[in-house]
Amino acid sequence: MKNLRVVIISGLSGSGKSTALRALEDIGFFCVDNLPVILLPKFLSITAVSSPEIKQVALVMDLRERSFLNKYKRIFAGLKEKGYKIEILFLESSDESLLHRFNETRRIHPLSERGMIMEGILLEREKLSPLKQMADKIIDTTSINVHQLKDIVQRHFSPSSRNKKMVINVTSFGYRYGLPVEADLVFDVRFLPNPYFVENLKKYDGNNIDVRNYVLQNKESKDFLEKTLDLMNLLIPLYEKEGKVRLNIAMGCTGGKHRSVVIANKISSFFSSMKYLVNINHRDINKN
Repeated sequence: MKNLRVVIISGLSGSGKSTALRALEDIGFFCVDNLPVILLPKFLSITAVSSPEIKQVALVMDLRERSFLNKYKRIFAGLKEKGYKIEILFLESSDESLLHRFNETRRIHPLSERGMIMEGILLEREKLSPLKQMADKIIDTTSINVHQLKDIVQRHFSPSSRNKKMVINVTSFGYRYGLPVEADLVFDVRFLPNPYFVENLKKYDGNNIDVRNYVLQNKESKDFLEKTLDLMNLLIPLYEKEGKVRLNIAMGCTGGKHRSVVIANKISSFFSSMKYLVNINHRDINKN
């Protein structure tokens, strides 16, 4: 129970709480949005007992729940007395910035009963002032974008996160079955010699050593791998700097059984040797 880290995200509507929650989810927090504060003790108790593998949770709590203001002080204090590690992250922004965001998204402020957004902003700022005084970390999002906010949150709650390598997912596929919808980078290897047209290789897939040797022995394959890996060495540090936590790379050939499998395996081995966490999926290898 005392080992469960609890981060409460609160603050002004439109200040970026959802972005902060997603940032924590990306570094391993179990996340919940808009849990009623009265349920927090029970939620933490159940989590500690039924899911001991969960070591850190993050929850967005704010004025969307009408009873929040009347109960949060007593509940937070009680949990701290029981030994829970409660940290409060408070997000705010300037009145003008919040007004612009609400106008841009055409959302209604939760405290704008008469439809006047600025009235709601000022009232919420006043009501949340005591909570802001309790906060362990305050972030003003007036002049930062969502990527910068994500980076700030992850740096604060996981100081070593910037040294952790991203997860790289490598997929081989066949163009005849369509592109992988989740792919960030797609490489077409249909220009490579095709084992499908070699009688004694046709029935095997790219995991077979003879198929692999056939594909990799060609100058085109060697040049492609050399230049592609050079490109990856350029791009991946830039993705990591931007805060990307996973990269989906897809290698495609006609049927997804031979060339793309060989190249995907080769790319995966390279990333594994660089100490990245690599997942490989040969999507269409068993299709006819």
